Amino acid sequence: MEKSNPVVIVGGGPSGTAAAALLGKYRIPSIIIDEAPKIGGVIYRGPLRKTATLPHLDDNLQRAMSALRRRYENYKSFIELKLQTRVLGPEGKQSLLLNEGGGLTTQKYDELILATGCHERSIPFPGWQLPGVMLLGGVQLQIKSGLVKPGTKMALVGTGPLLPLVACQLHKAGVNVIGVYEASAFNKLAKEAVALLNKPKLTLSGLSMMSYLKKHQIPFYYGYGVVNAQGDAHLERVTVAPYDQYWRADLSQAKSIEVDAIGVGYGFVARTQLAMLLGLEHTYTKVSGYIPVLSSEFESNQTKTYVVGDSTGLLGADAAICEGQIAALNIVKQRGILSATEAKKEQAKIARKHARIKRFRFGFDRFSERQSGLLELAQDDTVVCRCEQATKRQLEQAISEGVKDLTTLKMRTRIGMGDCQGKTCSSFALDLLHQAGHNKDTGVIKPRFPLDPIPFTFMEESLNEQV
Repeated sequence: MEKSNPVVIVGGGPSGTAAAALLGKYRIPSIIIDEAPKIGGVIYRGPLRKTATLPHLDDNLQRAMSALRRRYENYKSFIELKLQTRVLGPEGKQSLLLNEGGGLTTQKYDELILATGCHERSIPFPGWQLPGVMLLGGVQLQIKSGLVKPGTKMALVGTGPLLPLVACQLHKAGVNVIGVYEASAFNKLAKEAVALLNKPKLTLSGLSMMSYLKKHQIPFYYGYGVVNAQGDAHLERVTVAPYDQYWRADLSQAKSIEVDAIGVGYGFVARTQLAMLLGLEHTYTKVSGYIPVLSSEFESNQTKTYVVGDSTGLLGADAAICEGQIAALNIVKQRGILSATEAKKEQAKIARKHARIKRFRFGFDRFSERQSGLLELAQDDTVVCRCEQATKRQLEQAISEGVKDLTTLKMRTRIGMGDCQGKTCSSFALDLLHQAGHNKDTGVIKPRFPLDPIPFTFMEESLNEQV
């Protein structure tokens, strides 16, 4: 490896790995920091233990996983992996504090690429805390990485392209999928036909999934969604009902279904807590939450600090790869390895592909745009903040008494003060504020240092070293 300063990349998913591989192509070393034991991110990580076959994963996904692995293998002599390592936040100027190998370490950088991905958007409803109620990403992790069936008799509720994909994966894994409930109506999807033609292969793949579900008699209901979940010690039943155009449930047509698990997927939120701690400028979007303000080369307001992948907006793995490559090319240019003309030419090719993906994804964003009826699912005593057990009634009372922003709502109700720092509850709380007419200066639940709790044993070791 050349004796030049490595580019530090936080996140080993599609965007981070693509950036590292392109840097390696130009003999620039990099360090990938990821909290998982394997690169690939949630989507392409694959099983965490060896298995002879992967019958539950479709051929396209397996090819994409192999492509990511090849991308790494081709340039691994230029890539250092720091796996099972968590970034706790900034530590001084251009340095990160890490939880690495059972202790605290620091990682300095000159150039930094944040590829931290996204996390799922939680929608509270009665019974959502019962064992057996899972978010779709968690369901996928159990199938793809853990090789574990999340349940034996399941239903899926929510919106977006992940629903049919996960339904197919569950069925191939041997799970009895008794129904898939998409919140939006079919005619709304039909209106996006032109947008979907920007990625014909992906569209055909989606049609293939729907054909698979039909062939195996797995019902797919448009304009339906969750109402509540019931059970004693664990999930036993889920109630679903038709949704109107605002996703308000028609309780007169509600039906109860016996299940032992459900997957719930009403969208994702960009994971930007580290970017916020670093002081990067952010803006709010309804689809992705707070995302960094970036240049066309994905450089932030802090020079040589880039943000790529789903933490810039929820465009999926293919777009994330493009963004990682565009940011890496900018670093190659700044280091003088490529001229500005050469770099611009290479970036333009990737940017055209990225634009097609964006048009495709925006079609799905319009189809899956969450509606105000979701806020009505939670009842007065439904817990919204799991960490602090704050209920919907407490949030609405504070708002009715004059609270107009998240910071004040946090002080009044303690939402966002637990270990997750608001990742579970802040999106729902923000939607409540918007519903009440507070659309400006609502703020954000600011992340705290450290991003993850530091065990007391680490403190003890640090004190002993000082002594």
